[in-house]
Amino acid sequence: MNIDELETPVPVVDLDILERNLDRMAGYASAHGLGLRPHIKTHKSPRVGAEQLRRGAVGLTCATTHEAEVMADLTDDILVAYPPVGQARLARLMNLPRHVRLMVALDSAEAIEGLAEAAQAAGRSVRVLVECDLGMHRVGVVTPDDAIRLAQLVRARPPLEFAGVTFYPGHIRGTRADQAAPLAALRDDVDRWLGALRAAGFAPEIVSGGSTPTAFDAHEVGGLTEIRPGTYCYNDREIVSTGAAERADCAFTVVATIVSTAVPGQAVCDAGCKALGREPLRVGAGTGFGELLDHPEVTVKGMSEEHGILDLSQTTWRPRVGERVRIIPNHVCIVTHLNDVIHGVRGHRVETSWPVAARGRAQLV
Repeated sequence: MNIDELETPVPVVDLDILERNLDRMAGYASAHGLGLRPHIKTHKSPRVGAEQLRRGAVGLTCATTHEAEVMADLTDDILVAYPPVGQARLARLMNLPRHVRLMVALDSAEAIEGLAEAAQAAGRSVRVLVECDLGMHRVGVVTPDDAIRLAQLVRARPPLEFAGVTFYPGHIRGTRADQAAPLAALRDDVDRWLGALRAAGFAPEIVSGGSTPTAFDAHEVGGLTEIRPGTYCYNDREIVSTGAAERADCAFTVVATIVSTAVPGQAVCDAGCKALGREPLRVGAGTGFGELLDHPEVTVKGMSEEHGILDLSQTTWRPRVGERVRIIPNHVCIVTHLNDVIHGVRGHRVETSWPVAARGRAQLV
């Protein structure tokens, strides 16, 4: 099938770029002695997860119980990097296949008590990473003493096992030149926290951190044992704006069709917010909700549900009704989640397709 035979709007992934992205991150982690535990939030697909594992990933990171259920078919080492709070969530985690060595991230005594009770009832051990807030200010304990208290509680609640600590440096999102100072502060914080944990008798086996914007500088953070980048497999405008990837590294685009040129100075395509999401750029000077692959000066300046309005003010290109365009989204993770199927292409040929099997919650009552 040719790409032009697909009904739009439709997500496509350039397989050559995807493979290059996967190889690059796997090679970096291997060269620096870091475990690679990719976050599957970006692709939500067994197809891509299997390729990450084939390249040496030590396991996979998930956020939702459904993601963990789907990825349990691929690996026996899963980190659920989201506080396991609530009876329904805990029940689903305990029902994961027995071959899975489950590990969770948490930051409260309440989460530990609930997890311990569920794990004891299920007769299964669960490894625990204590989540530390090292600048993101979203989740995580705020002092080393808080982390030590939770580590003590985990050890006192078998079958839980204290495995180490985790953090997410999502606050470091500027260009790589702008990251030097916050990365230096992060290095100091990690060193201080690990020193305090070791002194208290809780030397962590696993120190899990990292994000796509900071991934290729992760080796500079002493004590880090593994990284959890997610977006690197596809990349997007946001990642390009940080300098962690080049525009040529964007594997994922949304193919759309021009449906109207009636209003001067703009064109309307069939990719609205239900195809592109509605997240603005957080880094850099870019505007809009996406940009055209072949005309980077053209952005999606506005959207309704099924309409994407292209800004033609910075280009001499004038599309015609029926013409197709490919859009690089701002935040690819959201766009993946909006689709049931991804099509893998080489050039204009559709070589394969795969389901976004871990999208949604997949909970039946």
